[in-house]
Formats: sequence, structure tokens, C-alpha cells
Amino acid sequence: MGPWHDRPGVALVAVTTETVLAPTAVRDCVARVRAAGYRELVTGPLTATAAAPFLDAGFTLREQLHLLVHSLGATLPPDRTARLRRARRGDWTAVVELDTRAFPPAWRLGSSGLRDALRATPASRFRVGQREDDPIPVAYAVTGRSGRQGYLQRLAVHPAVRGRGLGRALVADALGWVRRGGGHRCLVNTQVENHEAVALYEACGFRRLPSGLAVLGCAL
Repeated sequence: MGPWHDRPGVALVAVTTETVLAPTAVRDCVARVRAAGYRELVTGPLTATAAAPFLDAGFTLREQLHLLVHSLGATLPPDRTARLRRARRGDWTAVVELDTRAFPPAWRLGSSGLRDALRATPASRFRVGQREDDPIPVAYAVTGRSGRQGYLQRLAVHPAVRGRGLGRALVADALGWVRRGGGHRCLVNTQVENHEAVALYEACGFRRLPSGLAVLGCAL
């Protein structure tokens, strides 16, 4: 539990996508968040089964997400022309600003959300893309791995350079890293209305799963 996307009045309850909490655990969570002074509580993405006890406790739907999977049977060849590199400490401010430009307000990670994404799995990869003549990141990806499961946690491309292959190059890099680490599949989720992202993922070999995910919330 902690602030959601650098918004101090909103708390995030972070449980894994398929974790099913007992109703008493959900009620206890709500009580602790309310006692801590938060005004609102938001969940991470949940399956329908995992969402059920939250809905029973009065939570409502905030966002419906597509869930896509890549089997890693044949990953994309790396794009040798794209300027990708490991993210450095000095990139942090630029990456947070990039994320702000790439997403609508409700989906901007902020500094705390980016840190949470990097810590969400036992192993993570943080890569940035840049223009040929400028070291400032204009795209980035955070990929996680837990056992044989990979997660494309975040992918962002500055609106000014979309359509130039950086997003596809970062996806290829992420899939290759998961596969080299022994992963057998990689998951990614995105908002239902984000047609551009869905098209990119499907062009990269992801396929939509029939049941998506839901982000829930409640006022306290």
C-alpha cells in the first residue's frame, strides 16, 4: 500500500493480478487506508476472480484493460538501427517527464510509480531509446521477470517520435531479455481505448486474451 502515481490523497493497494483476497482482508485494507488519511483507494489490474471481493466491498470499475500474451516461441529480431541503452540514474527526471507526455493524467506513473514498476518483480530491465544526436531519452521500457513469467511493465514513446520504430525496438528488446532469462511467455496490459498500443503489441506477436483486467477504486 502506498500513494498512487505521486498523488498523496490516493492510495494504491498492490496485489498480484490473480491474487484473491478474503473479504475480511479487503475490509481490513480499506480500514487501514482510511485511518492513514487517504481519500481514495485504487487497485492494480485484477482478473475477474481477483476483483470479485473488491466489488463486493463496494469498489467500482475505474478502467477496463486488455491483457495480451506473447508465447516467446519466435521473438522479434533486435533492431540494430535503434539507439537503445541501459537507463542511467541521470535519466530519471527525463523519463518521468517523458511518461507525463506519453500518457493521460490518470495513467502517468510519476516518480513513485516508476520506482514501483522497477521493484515489482525479482528481476527487471530498464532501457531507454534516444535520437541519434541527442542523449535525452525519448522512449523507455520497463520489463520484469518472475520465474518463467515475463511482464512488459511499461512502454512509453514521446508523441513527437512515434511511428519511427522505437516502440517496436523496445518491445523486441524486452522479449529477447525475457526469453534469454528462461521465460516461457510475456504479458502486457493496456487500456481498451489505447488502439495504437494494442496495434503495436499485436504487430509484435502478442495476442489478446479473451478475459481482460480491471482497475477498481473506491472513495473513503
